[in-house]
Order: sequence, then structure tokens, then C-alpha cells
Amino acid sequence: MKVFVTGASGFIGSQVTRALLSRGHSVAILTPGGKAPWRLKGFFGEIEKRQGRLDNLKSLRRALAGFKPDACVHLAWVAEPGKYLASPENLSCLKTSLDLFKELVLSGCRQIVAAGTCAEYAYSRAPLKENSPTGPTTLYAAAKLSCGLMGRQLADLAKIHFAWGRIFYPYGPQEDERRLVPAVIKSLRKGEVFPATQGNQVRDYIHVEDVATAFCLMAEKGANEVINIASGSPVKVRKLLENVGRIIGRTQLIRFGAKPYYSWEPPVLAGDNRRLKDLGWKPAYTLEKGLQQTIEWFKGQQAT
Repeated sequence: MKVFVTGASGFIGSQVTRALLSRGHSVAILTPGGKAPWRLKGFFGEIEKRQGRLDNLKSLRRALAGFKPDACVHLAWVAEPGKYLASPENLSCLKTSLDLFKELVLSGCRQIVAAGTCAEYAYSRAPLKENSPTGPTTLYAAAKLSCGLMGRQLADLAKIHFAWGRIFYPYGPQEDERRLVPAVIKSLRKGEVFPATQGNQVRDYIHVEDVATAFCLMAEKGANEVINIASGSPVKVRKLLENVGRIIGRTQLIRFGAKPYYSWEPPVLAGDNRRLKDLGWKPAYTLEKGLQQTIEWFKGQQAT
């Protein structure tokens, strides 16, 4: 299968690209400057590079015409920690996404798989199902929800498949060091105190390689619906941090209660993943195994 991937240089996009290549698919990406993204080091030679940008329709059309994808996995979106939730760039991402979907239809692409977010849902203490009520509380989540709804309509009009993967809490190697898991790993390895909340929030953490497998399956199986990309095994943030501390051997450096909870964060956010399992998805990582692998990767990076 020929797959066009957007956001291939990102945390999730690079893993999806690697997974698609390992499964025997041909992958094309847009490269504004032609330089290999650091997350794709060692794999860049296996990828078809197309010069262009998503916000440049002329170059996008040229790239699609030259590659003629069977499917597209769309992952490009603003994601800078601390800024993306309220960033006006979400509006630009929404526009470029809809433009992409229209161009994919015109190019003859028959399967679109795009990344949504668990933040689209309204709060519920119960595991969220794909038909649970939505109720975004940030610009980011509202733009994502809008993108999924409008993409669905465009795909139905064109009579092609459109799958919307609502990602819960990914973690793993190559994650931005400003996010929780790499931040605590980095702090504890340096012997520094890590200030945390009390950690009673319940979250659904899923290893990034398991996220990548989910996107691959959605493309390969012709998925045509909203699908939660979740581990199905929610955990308290406190337990997550304690596990990291235990593996590194410095749990005592975590200061629970040193930080207040964010006003916008729900106490529980967990997903029902039965639709994903129905595609044949199985997680390769437990939380314990995933954290050990992630810590080892960061150790390797600090040693180089």
C-alpha cells in the first residue's frame, strides 16, 4: 500500500512512519527543506521525499500527483507543550487539514486516517466510548473535533473511508522533554527534585509504538469510524511517577503536592478501546515494560 504521511517528523508521526515501513508499505512525506528529521534518523533513505508544505496547495498537489497514495495518515498539527491548547495555530491546522482532505479526494486516495484527541470528549468518570458525548474545553480540542466532523462529511460525499483516531496519553522514546514522562526521567536522572501534583488524576497512558500500530491497522483494515487509541488500562498519575522513580531508584526526589492541579484538567480521563481491539490491535507494552524501555532510551541519549 502507498501511504502519504503528514507530521512524519513528530513524536507520533515518526513512529507511524517507521511502523508502516516495517510492515512493507511505501511511504511518502513532505519535506520543506529536504533535511532528515532527527526522529527518522536511519530510516530517511527508505522514504519517498516530496518537496512542499501542507499550507502550499501547489506543492501539495504536485506531491500527491507524483505519489498517488492509496491512503493518508494525517498527523500534522501544532503540538508545542505549554502553548498548543490555546494557540491560534489550531485554526490554521484546521484549514490546512480540510484542504488536505479535499486534495486527497481529488488525487484518488481512498482511505484517510487522521489524529483526533481524547480531549474532544465531555467529562465522564466512566471509560469513554466513541459515542460518548463530546464537549471540548480548549481551542485545540474544539479544532480537532471540528476537523473530524468535517472530514467525515467530506469523505462521505466522496464515498471514501475516513477514520478518526482519538489518541489518549502517549509516551515513549523521542517524546518532547517538556512533557511529563520525559521531564520526570530527566530530573530524577540528574538527581534533581521533581515537583508534582498529588497525582490522583487518572489517565490512560499508551506507549507510542502501540499508538503507531493502531494507526497502521486503521489504514490497512479500511477503518471508517471514530476509534479510541487507548490502552484500556487507566492509572493514577501518582503511580506512573512512582514507577518511574522506582525504576531509576530515586522515588524520594518526587515531591507530591508541590504543584497544584491545573484548573482545566479532569480528575479522570480513560478510554474504552474495544473498537481498536476489533481491528486486531494488541498492545506490545505494559506500562511497566513501556516505562523501562523509555527510560533506557533516554539513558542512551544522555550517554551520547
